[in-house]
Amino acid sequence: MGPLADVPRTIKAMDILFLRDFRLELIIGIYEWERKVPQPVRLDLEIGLPDSKAGGTDDVADTIDYGAVATRVKDYLHNAPQPITLVESVAEYVAAIVRAEFGAPWVKVSVTKFAIVPGIKELGITIERGTRL
Repeated sequence: MGPLADVPRTIKAMDILFLRDFRLELIIGIYEWERKVPQPVRLDLEIGLPDSKAGGTDDVADTIDYGAVATRVKDYLHNAPQPITLVESVAEYVAAIVRAEFGAPWVKVSVTKFAIVPGIKELGITIERGTRL
């Protein structure tokens, strides 16, 4: 137990773990030419923690292991049981994994593709799922 473990927390607040600029190469897209080779995709995740114990205990068991999240998301997206065509679907799958498998009460997921449409540098989606405490 760290020195902060006994500090009372009187205000209900949510700590947010984030993973930014998480890059993957995925076969994704609605156009046939997009589905021929993997293309870079950026994920940005904000993950609400079910409680704030880890700040006081300094124990990874009291938080969500971001390395495990990154590994699980990467494994799923690279080995999806069916082809994924939309950034919306990528975001939904990632949100579902984080909430169901890691116990996050809230998650925000952004998925970005690069230079797919002439004149547009980036395109994508941001979704929020769950309840922010």
